[in-house]
Amino acid sequence: MARKQTINSKRKTSRRKERVLTDQSILEEIIRVDHAGEFGATRIYDGQIAIFGKKSKIGKTIKHMADQEQEHIETFEKLILNHRVRPTALLPVWNVAGYFLGAATAMMGEKAAMACTVAVEKVIGEHYHKQLSLLKGDHKKLKATIKKFAQDELEHHDIGIAHDAEKTPGYTILTKFIEMGCKTAIAISKKI
Repeated sequence: MARKQTINSKRKTSRRKERVLTDQSILEEIIRVDHAGEFGATRIYDGQIAIFGKKSKIGKTIKHMADQEQEHIETFEKLILNHRVRPTALLPVWNVAGYFLGAATAMMGEKAAMACTVAVEKVIGEHYHKQLSLLKGDHKKLKATIKKFAQDELEHHDIGIAHDAEKTPGYTILTKFIEMGCKTAIAISKKI
């Protein structure tokens, strides 16, 4: 009899684990901030491409990354609609700020543009990995999507390193400034 109660108790415990759901407000923050971040990334690459052109060697590299970011933004646009999540009210700000950041770093040169990529993708990659622990078993597809996108961001980071981003004059200051800006944008976009 005691053994039967233990088995039933284990079944109840495993059923409770299956019922663990992602908090709705956390889900909304994840979708909102990821949508904003991917939007900002597309604008950064648009600004860089505007300076370098699509046909230059570096322009082709940036275009490859921009194409992946376009896939990311399209995915989050669908998630915004499907989950009825209010996008951040700051999209117009991220539109201008992202484009300006991309164009400004491109005007500083190829290495500075790649330093921008390294800084942004470092923050986004870390951010995505934190989100994976917040999503529960009820959002396995979203977790898989975020894992894939995190791998893309790591690839972009590594492309930046391979293109001598670290040889940018003032690299540490530039990347820390950009990282701080990205972290601030993330914090704000979760709520506003």
